[in-house]
Amino acid sequence: MTANPQRTSNGVGPLLRQWRRARRKSQLELALEANVSCRHLGFIEIGRSNPSRDMVLTLATALEVPLRERNDLLAAAGFAPMYRESGWDAPQLEHIRNALDRILKQQEPYPAVVMDRYWNLIEVNDAARRFFSLFLDPAPDDRPPNVLRSMFDPALLRPYVANWEAVAESLIQRVHREAIGGFAEDPTTMRLLDELFAYPGVPAKWRAPDLENVSIPVVPVCFRKNDLALNFFSTITTFGTPQDMRLQETRIECFFPVDDETERQARQLAASGS
Repeated sequence: MTANPQRTSNGVGPLLRQWRRARRKSQLELALEANVSCRHLGFIEIGRSNPSRDMVLTLATALEVPLRERNDLLAAAGFAPMYRESGWDAPQLEHIRNALDRILKQQEPYPAVVMDRYWNLIEVNDAARRFFSLFLDPAPDDRPPNVLRSMFDPALLRPYVANWEAVAESLIQRVHREAIGGFAEDPTTMRLLDELFAYPGVPAKWRAPDLENVSIPVVPVCFRKNDLALNFFSTITTFGTPQDMRLQETRIECFFPVDDETERQARQLAASGS
């Protein structure tokens, strides 16, 4: 798993150096992108020069550092955080909530879910509720419903996924890819990953990212229960140019039928209100 720079060192210089290495950029490449001298960048990384607030933000932008971790860089350099994390009920997010509602409704009769950075479900559309009710009893535990936990736990969705191994590996690799953004050593993420690998039949080799495997373009999820067969693939939507940490970490996943039979079943479920 890619290390999370802001959790492995103290001081803004070493943190920036670790972000640069995580992004596989040389000092020269970063200096050119940020329009600073390579000498000055080198001095910042070794602590011989204290960057201004604007310089920290310029380098963070060039390195595509997530907003939450940009706050950590600013704090390490002695500056106040710049980015906030609004609550979903905040007045300034009203238009965002409306947009999410429109996306979820527009996706009917196919499932769509909104997730946070830890894959917890924030909101789902009616199609997703109908779908989950086919396989899961309501409220399996007191924790927020979690997509990863549901797919890996033998007591939840896992027994109904005919191609579970391919889907589970794809999900773990997705966690690895998102880790490059800086979430890898977040304690909550690490606890969730440890929980997933504690389930039976989860190969330990999945703990390492597979950077060379070239798979098929899309891994469908094939659900089976008795005579019911539903096959979906999904797309991920994120907010463009977010300036709020919560929005940057939000994912909207929309599911689409792989075949005509799945489309027919989805429309039938919607019509019956099941």
